[in-house]
Amino acid sequence: MPVTVRIESIAAGGEGVGHLPDGRVVFVHRTAPGDLAQVTLVERKDRWARGRLLNVLEPSPDRREAPCAFYAECGGCTLEHLTYAAQVGAKRRIVADALARIGGITVEVPEVVASPSEHRYRNRVSFALRRIGQGEVIAGFHALGDPDRIVDVDGRCLLPEEPISRVWDLMRAGWGPDARRLPSGDRLRLTLRASAQGEVSLLVEGGYSPGRPQELVDSIAGLVAVWHRPNANPATLIAGAPGLPETWGDEVVEANGTAFLQVNRGAAALLEAHVMESVGDVRGLSVVDAYCGVGLHARRLARAGARVVGLELDALAVAAAKESSPEGAEFVEGDVEALLPAHLPADLVILNPPRAGVAPAVTEALVASPAARIVYVSCNPATLARDLKRLAPAYGVEHVRAFDLFPQTAHVETVVLLTRQG
Repeated sequence: MPVTVRIESIAAGGEGVGHLPDGRVVFVHRTAPGDLAQVTLVERKDRWARGRLLNVLEPSPDRREAPCAFYAECGGCTLEHLTYAAQVGAKRRIVADALARIGGITVEVPEVVASPSEHRYRNRVSFALRRIGQGEVIAGFHALGDPDRIVDVDGRCLLPEEPISRVWDLMRAGWGPDARRLPSGDRLRLTLRASAQGEVSLLVEGGYSPGRPQELVDSIAGLVAVWHRPNANPATLIAGAPGLPETWGDEVVEANGTAFLQVNRGAAALLEAHVMESVGDVRGLSVVDAYCGVGLHARRLARAGARVVGLELDALAVAAAKESSPEGAEFVEGDVEALLPAHLPADLVILNPPRAGVAPAVTEALVASPAARIVYVSCNPATLARDLKRLAPAYGVEHVRAFDLFPQTAHVETVVLLTRQG
């Protein structure tokens, strides 16, 4: 039976949050704070429920018509039905709520720094491909609320930078019946990465035999390399040039294979400038850049006069970091939790982990041998708050700033400066 709900806020997963008549919290995608919505319940728990939107009886002033042609079914975006101002406002509340509820930290979270581009901002996009028989292929994003179903998506998607959209359309037209030019296998993950110069590389994860990737490189303007990772082993180049030169602010790096760079170059420049402003004068300081990727922070800090060691598990990223690295910067390949204790104490530690946050061994090492300061860069407010709580015995929160690197989604990047206490 349908129920009527007033939506109050946006949850970390992008769902609208309201309360049922019996007091339970209900989560409903495609709703906006202020909506009066008619929903049907699709999942029921003792303390919460999940609903599916049937009708908006009274629309919120924050609601808009979603501009993307695929938004009705696609799960690639979750907030496109909100005005952009409402999106960044919701993300500010998501960060503050996670810090307070999970971390026990009450701190002022300033207005989220908006992305310079609301659309066409992603320099790296991953698509799912399914071979469904009789030579047919479907490729795109997982459907909202149904991860087993793929919504077929072409270059009209508003997330990728223009070079990726162009190459994606050419690939879809040119990979042949049953996508035979791609590696074999029923399920593939295709990641396209664009450089500032407009060149694009393709990483194929899954599958078996390599297919005929050189034919793709030869026939698609702008596609310069194809990498393949059929299993848990490192990716290997199977066609095209070994490196994708990337100009990133004041740095030039090789964005090879799986090497990590932020997906939104415009917003990332604002975040990285904030990190450098937060650390201030680093001349003569010892710095550990953990989860350093291709070493952008480490290289900049070394040029500013610090002695920096970058720690990173990805061998391709470490190789890219070492290319033309300045004096004062060294890079070590391996697990951060295993490597970090040997490089403590330090004057400054930068943490930039994946969404899972840092391992308990990392926070334990930092509490046992505290650095003077920590800059924690996080893409997940929940794991950030958890890790800050673990660091609380030795560190206090100096300030917090959030950045919108992921418009149209509920994801948000947060930078926290911690100082040693006592």
